[in-house]
Amino acid sequence: AFTHSILVISCIIREHLRLCPQGNTCCTSEMEDKFGQQSKWEFENLVEETSHDLRSTFVSRHKKFDEFFLELLENTERSLNEMFVRTYGKPYMQNSEVFQNLFAELKRYYTGGNVNLEEMLNDFWSRLLERMFTLLNSQYIITEDYLECISKYTDQLKPFGDVPRKLKAQVTRAFIAARTFVQGLSVGREVANRVSKVSSTPACIRALTKMMYCPYCQAMPSVKPCNNYCLNVMKGCLANQADLDPEWNQYVDAMLLVAQRLEGPFNIESVMEPIDVKISEGIMNMQDNSVQVSYRVFQGCGQPKPSGMGSRSTRGVSDVFNARFRPYSPEERPTTAAGTSLDRLVIDIKEKLKLFKKFWSNLPEDICQPHRVTAGNATDDEQCWNGHTKGRYFPEVLKDGLTNQVNNPEVGVDITRPDTFIRQQIMALRVMTNKLKNAYNGNDIYFQDSSDEGSGSGSGSGCTEACVTEFEFASTEAPMVGADRSGSGPVEDSAAATHPAPSAVLPASLALLALALHRLWR
Repeated sequence: AFTHSILVISCIIREHLRLCPQGNTCCTSEMEDKFGQQSKWEFENLVEETSHDLRSTFVSRHKKFDEFFLELLENTERSLNEMFVRTYGKPYMQNSEVFQNLFAELKRYYTGGNVNLEEMLNDFWSRLLERMFTLLNSQYIITEDYLECISKYTDQLKPFGDVPRKLKAQVTRAFIAARTFVQGLSVGREVANRVSKVSSTPACIRALTKMMYCPYCQAMPSVKPCNNYCLNVMKGCLANQADLDPEWNQYVDAMLLVAQRLEGPFNIESVMEPIDVKISEGIMNMQDNSVQVSYRVFQGCGQPKPSGMGSRSTRGVSDVFNARFRPYSPEERPTTAAGTSLDRLVIDIKEKLKLFKKFWSNLPEDICQPHRVTAGNATDDEQCWNGHTKGRYFPEVLKDGLTNQVNNPEVGVDITRPDTFIRQQIMALRVMTNKLKNAYNGNDIYFQDSSDEGSGSGSGSGCTEACVTEFEFASTEAPMVGADRSGSGPVEDSAAATHPAPSAVLPASLALLALALHRLWR
């Protein structure tokens, strides 16, 4: 509702006014100028008030999603650390930085860092292979050059079974969807905040003054503007904002698509919570196949030099672990992050997003509500202010957008000069929509590392104005692994079976491998 500071108006005969009807009036030209200032202030407040729910929703949901994802990462890392300390003991603690680096890179990716997820996950398994191979072959001197040779054959050796491939597919698509969705909330928040701060043109202020305050000058302070009259004024004043709507609607649709992915196969919560079990499964695959893997590495990279350690007692590889990780059960899920679940968060934001479609083109109707501005659609439409007197408003209501205001009867609008600021927001939405569509398909468009941009939140919102121009497509394929420097690769399984190792090498290797397992992994 409007707050007017006028209590008593003395009528003056034949005062010359610029905006309000000429003739007998209750206003002076100075009062008319003050009405103009008041109209501008009230209009800007009306737009902010009408968009309050939109803006507060994006602010609160972005904050909630951001807290959820960051806490989920922290909970998962803590759970993995506790489980691995109990299960693997000292060997894990001595190599825990491999896992710490994994989570650090996942967090850096989520918070806007320029991280190629597939390359990073490939590197994690390569580092893990190097550490495990060294532990399992402690009777040998394993040099950095030798480890480099081993890493080239990770894909061929498949020491961890099919776990890396499956986990990479799940983690990449889940993190792409999660990061893009939170960045989408951030962009929606910023656009809503910026566009809601309107800048009134002189023509708009004149039209607002005429609509809101001229009834006072005609001694009709209780008469409110006709609904259609208000709509034409608002459509003229908010013409550029309405032009945001087509891109805004596409952005909302793209957000809803990614939300569907978050509820289904790209659910980051269902991927991250059992990740300790999945990684442990890969480790146990390596344990079960350690003799074969070591033999194939020796064939491809050569026999490493003995470390000079004495003979040891032997023990079967299968006896090293007393127990395996139990299969992951949904009933055993830990306490959800941020006191909620991803499903609840997604359902909530989907319901809100659907309400905000066509928000900017509906803004004039939302403002021209009876409880705010107009007389409403009363049965007797002769009892409203039509801009000249109390009576019916005859002009038709114009369509939305800048180009449709060429003949606006209330507001002079220059349709040849679109608002540059609004065009920038349209571009920001267009870029974000493109990211969301790619995320829906499991592809990643990543931006310049936002850690140096000072974006403010320091988390998933790393995309601000810089995103409008600086982005590039991230390949979903990791770089090809280099060839062995010696020119020969590991022998395939069939070859290993038909061509036994030299008699002096294989028996010793088997015994020492088992002993190393017993001492270092129990």
